[in-house]
Amino acid sequence: MTNFSDMLSKAKEMQKKMKEAQELIKKIEIEGKSGGNLVKVILTGDYEIKSIEISDAAKKENQEIINDLIIAAYNNAKDNLKKKSSEELSRLTGGLNLPLDFKLPF
Repeated sequence: MTNFSDMLSKAKEMQKKMKEAQELIKKIEIEGKSGGNLVKVILTGDYEIKSIEISDAAKKENQEIINDLIIAAYNNAKDNLKKKSSEELSRLTGGLNLPLDFKLPF
């Protein structure tokens, strides 16, 4: 039974590390840009938009172009956040490639 106890102990430790990683990642803020810096979006680690900055040059464009720039900047920030989250998770879990929402059944 020692092996099972060791496995259970290691699993609980991994669960603790995952929870720490999730809390750390929520605090991250990532910037996304589009149109050569015409629009910038800041996302938090839980994918909420914190701010949107639209340059004066972008404001001269029609609404459809501005919308496209905002979407592109958000998508850029989202991609950057996924990379950063993956890096942080890998660092905290010792290189295990676990999904951010990984949960153990206990």
